[in-house]
Amino acid sequence: MKTNDPILVIEDEEDIRQLICDILEEDGYSTIQASNGNEGLQILRKTPEIRIVVTDLLMPEKEGIATISELRKDFPWVKVVAISGGGISIPENYLNRAKAVGADATLCKPFENIELLSIIDELNR
Repeated sequence: MKTNDPILVIEDEEDIRQLICDILEEDGYSTIQASNGNEGLQILRKTPEIRIVVTDLLMPEKEGIATISELRKDFPWVKVVAISGGGISIPENYLNRAKAVGADATLCKPFENIELLSIIDELNR
């Protein structure tokens, strides 16, 4: 069963952020968008009902690893899905670091809609 709690999507590329939100919303979830980690953490502080965060790892201002570390400290109950296309490195390096700092799940870009939805469904149980 879907929860009405919004999912926070933190992604600096607007088209990718909107695509992720569209996938989630088409499946019955509500979403809130942030363009970087600082903005995402501010939204979390004002929206305590958020239980799942999908965050990119390579972003300006506050990148994903630092965002996940701060999330773990301040919001230990929030589930985190880290996504990355890798930048100049291979995505697995960033995703492994994200797991090491506390991401509950990781996803390599580009990904299929069903991959994202099955992770979200799993974390919602």
